[in-house]
Amino acid sequence: MTTTAIEQRTAAPTTWSVDPDASSVEFAVQSFWGMITVHGRFDRFDGAYEAGPDGTRIELTIDADSLDTGNTTRDKHLRSADFFDVAAHPHVRFTSTRVHDVDGRTLHVVGRLEAAGRSVLLEFPARRREVGDALEIEATTTVDQQQLGMSSGTLGMIRRPATLHVRARLSRP
Repeated sequence: MTTTAIEQRTAAPTTWSVDPDASSVEFAVQSFWGMITVHGRFDRFDGAYEAGPDGTRIELTIDADSLDTGNTTRDKHLRSADFFDVAAHPHVRFTSTRVHDVDGRTLHVVGRLEAAGRSVLLEFPARRREVGDALEIEATTTVDQQQLGMSSGTLGMIRRPATLHVRARLSRP
């Protein structure tokens, strides 16, 4: 039995959800005028990868308060209005606007990153790999944190851009 074009367009999309125990959301930024790289991570996040007849959609929602650089004083400052402004903007969100499969393993992703009450357009490659019933997506990109209204620190010590790295293992519900 063959599937008609109308049936293909009305087919339900396949959705995978992030497994937070097998995934990571990390960042790195140079400080002290580029002499030290500060590494951090977010411990709480959720996301989805949806593929269907209308294309592919990627979403990631991060609890900004879950950031951890291993330094309590620095983390408190990063949660302040100078950076993530967690009290007013508790989430960091990425929503794709376009996802193009390049070669079956590489995706070209375009979307909006929202943090601290502002939004920037990001465009980056991502690696996609099916592992049994699971899906793994890994991407690294950079973002100019000052475009999100974030401070460059005392005397401009914090360099831009920040590097973001996401490694997500996703499964179907």
